[in-house]
Amino acid sequence: MKLSTRIALAVGATVPLLVLACGWLLLTLVARDLHRAEDSHLKTRATAIAQDARTLLRAAANGQPTAEENRQRRLFNAALDVGVRLTGPDGTFSGGPQPGPSVALPAPGKAPVTVRGGGRSWRAYALPVGGPQVSGTLWVFSPDTASRTEVALVRRRVVSTALLAAPLSALLAWGIASAATRPLGRLRKAAAGLDPRTTSARLEHRPTRIVEVDDLAATLRTVLARYDEQAARTAQALDTARSFSAAASHELRNPLMSMGTNLDVLTHPNLPDDELAEVVEDLRREHGRLLGMLVALRELGRGDLVETEAFRVLDVAEVADAAVAEARRRAPGAVLTLSAEPAPLRGWEPGIRILLDNLLGNALAHGRDERGRAEIAVAVRLAADRVLITVDDRGPGIAPADRAKMFRRFHRGPASTGSGLGLTLVAQQAALHGGVAELDAGSDGTGTRCTVRLPGADPGREGELPLRRDWLTATAERSQSSHKEPS
Repeated sequence: MKLSTRIALAVGATVPLLVLACGWLLLTLVARDLHRAEDSHLKTRATAIAQDARTLLRAAANGQPTAEENRQRRLFNAALDVGVRLTGPDGTFSGGPQPGPSVALPAPGKAPVTVRGGGRSWRAYALPVGGPQVSGTLWVFSPDTASRTEVALVRRRVVSTALLAAPLSALLAWGIASAATRPLGRLRKAAAGLDPRTTSARLEHRPTRIVEVDDLAATLRTVLARYDEQAARTAQALDTARSFSAAASHELRNPLMSMGTNLDVLTHPNLPDDELAEVVEDLRREHGRLLGMLVALRELGRGDLVETEAFRVLDVAEVADAAVAEARRRAPGAVLTLSAEPAPLRGWEPGIRILLDNLLGNALAHGRDERGRAEIAVAVRLAADRVLITVDDRGPGIAPADRAKMFRRFHRGPASTGSGLGLTLVAQQAALHGGVAELDAGSDGTGTRCTVRLPGADPGREGELPLRRDWLTATAERSQSSHKEPS
């Protein structure tokens, strides 16, 4: 059922009830006012003829027929437009309009009452009269105008008006409601024509100055925007899954083939011990490479799919302290130093830990000096509104022309045995947090320095979406360059 029809039915049922209620209230008030006027008139007439009533009672008590008849005529003439009934010990005298003798009168009271009889109603007022040696009750009567034909006619007209108001008010309400809900119909048609699966068009709504319609349009736009966001996130998740599968199958092929070859060699019956040890070492190395690659791919996938709700304010210095402690445990012969000051930022704590772990892992793997020693210095500090993370090693360094290539997926140097994803993870997490990662020469010209610049904790960034996160579905070089900032 349409809204306009519902409104018409509701108004069509409500208006007659209101008319009847108002009519009933009006009739009640009019009847009360009429009773009040009648009662005042009765009291006034009763007071005016009370002396004549006492005189009539004395004449009846003294047995004076002529005087009694004269007093009775005088009493009835003084009553004018009201009926009179005087009851006393010597009889009852009545005249004028009043109920018949068969109608029982109530006990005398202080206020007028309504008496019904013979199909009519009367207002009656009783006034005790008396004097020396006489006593009686003077009743005065007046037709009850509150129940006259005119009032009944008004009552019938109120009912007729209520019956007529039902269809007229319903029709008028339907017309007004149809006009008022027309913007809703236009909004419904505009929304019904949208299909996010086949078109990129979105809801267009011009303000109607009707609060409910404009609010509904804003809500629909919000819902559609959330649908678009979730659809994009779903598509991104599917792309990530496909890229993960493609990258894993492509990059794992060579290590698996190498491991298969080594396993075939192990089946040789007369394999010398030194060659056996070499083959086993190759298998162990390839196994570690495979395991590291799978872990790195998994971390790239986590970074691509992390939600904004996972971001919170954290202290990078605390995360760096935990990462350095873990690196010292893994490489007890390395010299790792940490210089850190409180550096809050709004970020994803597992992502910051991934960034630091891979920076330290890369420095431990490629930053050893000619004697094979690893000396790594880690620093965390605040610079203006930025959090700076630097990792320095004493290795052979990286040529300037090759530094940008280090952030590409699966890029490995000639002597590298890693997965080629360590610095890709660093660049991904830097971009995910709105920052940038750069490679440069060490502070004294030797070794390599990796610098990560991240925005500090800013309340204004609360609720913002992270930047690019397509590090499995796009090249690391493109994503890194898209977030490059001037130093």
